[in-house]
Amino acid sequence: MIKSTSLPLLFLSLIFCFNLSFAQKTIQNIEGRNTTSLNGNWNYIIDPYKMGYLDYRQKPFDESESGKGGFYDNLTNIPKDQRAEYDFTFSPTLEVPGDWNSQKENLSLYEGTLWYKKDFAVAKKTGSRYFLHFGAVNYEAHVYLNGKKLGVHKGGFTPFQFEVTDFLNDGANFVVVMADNSRKQDEIPTVNTDWWNYGGITRDVSLIETPQSYVSDYKVQLAKHDNKRIAGYVEVDGATSGSVILEIPQLNIKKTIAVNESKNAFDFPVKNVDFWSPEHPFLYDVALTYNGNVIHDKIGFRQIETRGKDILLNGKSVFLKGISIHDENPLLPGRLRGEGDMRMILSWAKELGCNFVRLAHYTHNETMLRLADEMGLMVWAEVPVYWTISWENAETYKNAENQLTVGIERDKNRASIIIWSVGNETPVTDARNQFMGNLVDKARSLDDTRLVAAALEVEREGHTVVVNDALGEKLDLASFNEYGGWYWGEPNDLPNYKFDIEFDKPVVITEFGAAALGGFHADDDTMWSEEYQENVYENQLKMLKNVEGLRGMTPWILADFKSPRRQHPVYQNFWNRKGLISNTGQKKKAYYVLQDFYKNK
Repeated sequence: MIKSTSLPLLFLSLIFCFNLSFAQKTIQNIEGRNTTSLNGNWNYIIDPYKMGYLDYRQKPFDESESGKGGFYDNLTNIPKDQRAEYDFTFSPTLEVPGDWNSQKENLSLYEGTLWYKKDFAVAKKTGSRYFLHFGAVNYEAHVYLNGKKLGVHKGGFTPFQFEVTDFLNDGANFVVVMADNSRKQDEIPTVNTDWWNYGGITRDVSLIETPQSYVSDYKVQLAKHDNKRIAGYVEVDGATSGSVILEIPQLNIKKTIAVNESKNAFDFPVKNVDFWSPEHPFLYDVALTYNGNVIHDKIGFRQIETRGKDILLNGKSVFLKGISIHDENPLLPGRLRGEGDMRMILSWAKELGCNFVRLAHYTHNETMLRLADEMGLMVWAEVPVYWTISWENAETYKNAENQLTVGIERDKNRASIIIWSVGNETPVTDARNQFMGNLVDKARSLDDTRLVAAALEVEREGHTVVVNDALGEKLDLASFNEYGGWYWGEPNDLPNYKFDIEFDKPVVITEFGAAALGGFHADDDTMWSEEYQENVYENQLKMLKNVEGLRGMTPWILADFKSPRRQHPVYQNFWNRKGLISNTGQKKKAYYVLQDFYKNK
């Protein structure tokens, strides 16, 4: 363990080692590419002892001299005189994308290693490059193509890819993935969370085909503090010459950007921009062309900034009428699997009266952000630096920074995202302040057009809620969680509380709420009843009138969700019941309290 006294040196060294560990950026805008979906049924083998990865001396097969011996060899048609203790051919299947916990009863509580295998065919084209892209695999993934190891990825909610041009056969191929959702102290997130640890290949798998040189990344946004200029950059993989044509037909824009370095910047004036907002979520058709290859995207233009205790969207004051959301469908067990699931969840938020959602507590599906763009919902996007992290571990920080970086790289062109969050409810120490402070600096270095925040720690002194978390000095918002009426205080006493907030910044309450079992009715003093939750919300909203500079809130949470921490056999049964909507889709009484508040706000 590195002592806190060595932290400055630690973070200087990370600047050097970070780029070496995560050199390959994921390709921007997957849906705008030439892709072949590898979704569908994948064969699987449960492997709690990692028999397919480690020999009996606990050494990885793929690190041996031959590189053979693991399940990734995918032995088939085995001769009668040869021993094999696995065979994917006769193994059951799981649907991808999808977690294993919700698909098979015997895997509902499983945490460990599971192997996936998919056969597919490709008509390989001369002159093309190919990339194997995963939307997410929770938490750690070892990926093999035709028996060759492509690499390892950590981080259960971020996309990753491997170039497979030299490993791909013209014709039959197979890909094998060892997915491991074991919780570990030094990972991001760590061992203790309040959501279900869904394992598996939880998001889309695609084979991407590109030309030898192609537009791999780009940023097209309004310039910082200047809504009459568009600024950004374009990267072309495989070339340092030529030019990219940037077109926005609805604005009569056609610009030629010279390609002469890895990141080719541009900045030009623009007139009569139709700004994106929740009331008018206008998206422009944007095209980038290099050597005849065209990438299309839909991008909205808007500005978000703070002024004193106010939040300004396109120069006008805005109140963030929000709700928190998990990447989970309460009606169909497991992770959100497709656009239909995601559109349903965001439609629920719109019906509640929201113009803002907090996508907690990790990077959500890219489709969710594109739908938020389309539907007019501002977004708080977060990384899983959650509760008690190994603050003094260099590899832990590197993991957190990578997840933050990949999330920003993927979603930087989404107008809906107005806030990057670097974490939630983390205990205040010097090591934590430095860890998260460095994440704030990293976020700002990657994107200076959005706000940076976190859910801060709070204290109470009598009837005063004190917000003086030192991390708040580096953030754009005074944002924090408080559970008055549930974890502390009595609901009817909440209006007597005052707030002492040290920071002259807009205040956003990132969590408050109470649990209720949908359909359970009693008086408003009975915990777990809808009436108790309703009473908490009514008095919370009265209490929040005492908050100077309150500019938004995201109560916890839109819908009930699964959590191993919530074990009461009558009221919870492994569900966190703080949802305003039950796991059967029933709106609880508190839902209407918040809906009415937003309607009149």
